[in-house]
Amino acid sequence: MARRYDTNDATDRITGLREAASAVRRGELVVLPTDTVYGIGADAFVPEAVGDLLEAKGRGRNMPTPVVIPSPNTLHGLVTDFSELAWELVDAFWPGGLTLVAKHQPSLQWDLGETGGTVAVRMPLHPVAIELLTEVGPLALSSANLTGHPSPETCDAAQEMLGDSVSVYLDGGPTPGNIPSSIVDVTGPVPVLLRAGALSADELRKVVPDLEVAN
Repeated sequence: MARRYDTNDATDRITGLREAASAVRRGELVVLPTDTVYGIGADAFVPEAVGDLLEAKGRGRNMPTPVVIPSPNTLHGLVTDFSELAWELVDAFWPGGLTLVAKHQPSLQWDLGETGGTVAVRMPLHPVAIELLTEVGPLALSSANLTGHPSPETCDAAQEMLGDSVSVYLDGGPTPGNIPSSIVDVTGPVPVLLRAGALSADELRKVVPDLEVAN
């Protein structure tokens, strides 16, 4: 039976974050608010949990799960060949609506799907998300919807779709909006905008003038 906690209530927030952290450590799924939409998360380093996440969404391994982290410093243990331009993007736009696709450390024991040796990583601008990430470390996190359905801006919408496949729901009220993060590929010498979202190409070019836009 899924448990739900109101993170706008001080007591419920403490209990909910504790229960969510415990659930993640047991390899279970949690739903949490972010600065874009509600996300469904699992321990990024437990392949079975990530598999359960994909199954809960009805999503195939050909659509690997992004990873969210509590701090830019976490990147040092996750990615390799991270350029100076990539760090400039991090400095300018994290936490916030920018996802970076980077080469992950080959030694990492994780299975996020068919990634081709890369990981899509972001630091969300939401206090509940950051508190949980600080406690448990990197989470595989995808929008908390069934594949093909709208991304949820409320905990109710997420719970209606995902039900008891999730152990703990953290209800932070409506999210600021459903504009997805912008995705920039930093695996090559020049960053490439794969998807415009919360940040436009013009905004990104203020930091990286040579940014290219994928066709």
